[in-house]
Amino acid sequence: MNGYFVTGTDTNVGKTVLSALLVTALDGVYWKPIQTGAVEGTDRSSVATWSGVSAERLLPERYCFDPPVSPHLAAREAGVHISLESLKFPDAPASSPLIVEGAGGAMAPINERDLMRDLMQRLGLPVMIAARTALGTINHTLLTLAALRAAQLNICGVVMIGEEHAENRRAIEHYGEVRVIGHIPRLSQINRAALLEVFHRYFDREVFRTA
Repeated sequence: MNGYFVTGTDTNVGKTVLSALLVTALDGVYWKPIQTGAVEGTDRSSVATWSGVSAERLLPERYCFDPPVSPHLAAREAGVHISLESLKFPDAPASSPLIVEGAGGAMAPINERDLMRDLMQRLGLPVMIAARTALGTINHTLLTLAALRAAQLNICGVVMIGEEHAENRRAIEHYGEVRVIGHIPRLSQINRAALLEVFHRYFDREVFRTA
């Protein structure tokens, strides 16, 4: 399967905005296997609004829970067991990259045994890390990189989200031995045109040509 797995250094870091940007810029298909917090709306509906892609490019979740809590806890409260084996690639156009968005960070538990990074291993897609630009991002990003490398995952790069901070970017690249392949600044509005402009202005498009 062609595509990327989008994870984050923390919850609410900007994974969904990054996913919407990739779906828009790469003419991709979006899938969030595990959704929590659906009582406040799903990330699939946000991607639909921001990207403007057709409904067939927005695949339904395998598991969807209302409470805005960790997947393992949401499932337990619902009396459901999230099975890693049930999380297989959905039917999607083979010619379009599949953009898979995780829930929470790489170490978020999905059941009594498995973590989100185990799902990344199962799917085998290159992993893209959404990271804040603000204070604390160096530590969080380096810890995420360490967790992914311990699982021998293919890391595509880091995308920084927020007000530009050149020193934090340099530190992540230097200490994390990783490329920052894009930056999403604060946006006054999020829509298809804005996402395409960000991709063309702030992303290393060569990464996606050679992927």
